[in-house]
Amino acid sequence: MGLADLHIHTIYSWDGTCDVKAVLKRAAELGLDVIAITDHNEIRGGLEAQDLAPVYGVEVIPGSEVSTAEGHLLALFIQHTIPKGLSLEETLWRVAELGGCAVAAHPAARGMNSLTPEAIRRALAHPDLARILVGVEVFNAGLLHTRSNSTARALADTLPVARVGSSDAHMFWMIGAGATLFSGRSAQDLRQALEARQTQPVSGQPFPRLNLLTAWLMRYALRTAGWIVGNPAPDRPLAWVRL
Repeated sequence: MGLADLHIHTIYSWDGTCDVKAVLKRAAELGLDVIAITDHNEIRGGLEAQDLAPVYGVEVIPGSEVSTAEGHLLALFIQHTIPKGLSLEETLWRVAELGGCAVAAHPAARGMNSLTPEAIRRALAHPDLARILVGVEVFNAGLLHTRSNSTARALADTLPVARVGSSDAHMFWMIGAGATLFSGRSAQDLRQALEARQTQPVSGQPFPRLNLLTAWLMRYALRTAGWIVGNPAPDRPLAWVRL
């Protein structure tokens, strides 16, 4: 079985605190087979990671966490940016045009810009869109309101979707805290499992809310001051580096 983390942010997101190389280094250390870089309304991090991935021995899916008019959507296996602010339906059509597929990020989560169950059901009622919206994130390790994961699981139980676990990592040590098991090892194997609705979420231990928020605020302040976590070289440990 392969292990993937399909929701990771880098400094190409306004709230990310580590560079692409640091993400790849951490993923390799954890033994992840596949990761998706899903920066907010941005594809550059995923494309950069895809280019660097062979050096680290991790396969990368380029993606983006797109801010649709109805909430956040993980667009996977894409090579170009999708505009934010479009309807969920139009965003899904754009994902299809780019040859990708999509997962509802932290659906119905409190305090997040999340898709509602009603919006997800409307999309899935369209046969063509249902082939694009393949999954629901049923475990997100980065939520401040962790009970929202239970809501997402209950929703997925009523829908014909793959169940996905992810870290939603904005700091390197969050990577892999939520993950997805799939048959095979490659990104293509993972896509086939998603489309067949045969993935298994791996639910790690959610981070204490206060600890998570405090740690992120400290690192975001350092980023504002020009410091991020990076990886100077694949054979070297992670370190604080200048932007």
